[in-house]
Amino acid sequence: LRVVDKKLSEVRIVVSGVGAAGSAIIQLLRAQGAQHIVAAGRSGAIHSGQQYDDEHRSWIAENTNQEGFSGTLHEAMAGADVFIGVSAPHVIGEEQVASMAENAIVFAMANPTPEIDPVIASKHAAVVATGRSDFPNQINNVLAFPGFFRGLLDAGASDITQEMLVAAADAIANRVADEELNASYIIPSVFDPHVAADVAAAVAGAAHAARAL
Repeated sequence: LRVVDKKLSEVRIVVSGVGAAGSAIIQLLRAQGAQHIVAAGRSGAIHSGQQYDDEHRSWIAENTNQEGFSGTLHEAMAGADVFIGVSAPHVIGEEQVASMAENAIVFAMANPTPEIDPVIASKHAAVVATGRSDFPNQINNVLAFPGFFRGLLDAGASDITQEMLVAAADAIANRVADEELNASYIIPSVFDPHVAADVAAAVAGAAHAARAL
């Protein structure tokens, strides 16, 4: 969002994938101030007007999509600022990315084949990221977990809190300085030797802050 000069509280976000990964991403987005989120699975958008038989969809229905949108994933993307995919290969196409808002962001993170070819997505989106190392902006959990667990151990923490997750995300994002930040470099390299230490310090700090309350 720093690249396209948009605010998290204002952007419309569409999440493809409504299992554990999708619900965890939505929880973190909400913790950081996202207000306008629609999540969609194979049967369409998750909304409070329908009953769901699993905990992830039920939680998503209660905590997103305040407008009650009930259409398809493709329909949800029209005018959206951000697409986050943790679902399956080729679930969206060029037409859907073209229908998004100006300076759109696409995170297509299904592996090994993303939700859309990043080269095609780049024709219309300002920022594109995938889970793959052979394209710019690789989103890889190796940036998070070594430092995260180091921080937990350093702090002697017995559980994981939302504050720790937010602190870790901020630490990763802040490894990219303003003068380095661009559409092809929004997240540090997995080989950045400072990421783990920064994440560990942030997580430990969040744990100590929680104890001080």
